[in-house]
Amino acid sequence: MSDPVRVLVVDDSALMRKLIPQILERDNSIQVVGTAMDGSFGLKKIDELKPQVVTLDLEMPRMDGIETLREITKRHRIPVIVVSAHTTQGASATFKALSLGAFDFVAKPKDAASARMEDIATELITKIKAAAQTKMPSTPRFELSALPSLRRPKQHGKPHAAPSRVVAIGISTGGPNALQYVLSQLPGDFPGSLIVVQHMPEGFTDLFARRLDECCAIEVKEAQSGDLLVAGRALICPGNRHIKVRRMPLGNIVVLSDEERVNGHRPSVDILYRSVAQEFGKEAIAVIMTGMGEDGADALGVVKAAGGLTIAQSEDSCVVYGMPKAAIERGHAIRVVPLDMMANTLQAQCVPERARAVKV
Repeated sequence: MSDPVRVLVVDDSALMRKLIPQILERDNSIQVVGTAMDGSFGLKKIDELKPQVVTLDLEMPRMDGIETLREITKRHRIPVIVVSAHTTQGASATFKALSLGAFDFVAKPKDAASARMEDIATELITKIKAAAQTKMPSTPRFELSALPSLRRPKQHGKPHAAPSRVVAIGISTGGPNALQYVLSQLPGDFPGSLIVVQHMPEGFTDLFARRLDECCAIEVKEAQSGDLLVAGRALICPGNRHIKVRRMPLGNIVVLSDEERVNGHRPSVDILYRSVAQEFGKEAIAVIMTGMGEDGADALGVVKAAGGLTIAQSEDSCVVYGMPKAAIERGHAIRVVPLDMMANTLQAQCVPERARAVKV
């Protein structure tokens, strides 16, 4: 039996410093080696206790979570899981933390005092174990602040055109940075329509979509039932909803639902892929990207069987290789593409054949 994962809990709330260790130590493969009430104490305890994973609150006195994270990534190669406030301000700080190299995050329940921490227990334990098995890069793979042209001009005044192909993207841990990296490289006249399932809690996806829209030439928005699939637009599935596509006489649309969780997730990548395969067949492209678990792996095979193109992100460019690995091992990925080539690959596959012939 391997040694337990050593975890340090950094949180200014005495209640959270009590509740988080109680949750974690129910799992014999995790050992909470210490707690700290702010970032300054946390950094000292990292030096003393040598944890393998740190859970980090962002709203703390003296040294806040963002500054603490900067110091951790500068001095140590330790994965950090942010324990985020379930507020707009908390969500904004969380996305900043992810861009600075945080491994992942969990959202605190709005009422932690009434034993609602149980709601995130399994998620936190699973993410800590995944973080402990991940080799952290010496610097963040794709730091968002380093990306060029962060406010891309939109092409206003163009009518919404029917897309050449429908691109369904499934993504989880490592997704916010990877998606921003890919979507910000697509041109405003990208001919495909994109639908994204990013495993993320309710209340975070709207802000996430707005942040992406600010730095992308394509339009990015949180999906609503009835939204049209149009060229040059990416629709982000809301947290805690499933998303499907539907062909309609006046235009193809997305539909949201509250069906049961699939593979432990809502939204589930499986639901999206199966829907895209059924409705669009050969016109579909399904992309499975960084993330833990196997959500989407089987359904990628459904898209392939329907004649669509299936793409998996390469191992060396994933934060966590779980979802792409599962799909590749089952033989469902037609192509394996590194993150830095993903936008070019999608552009090439979505350009209509007649346009490609003219360029040649």
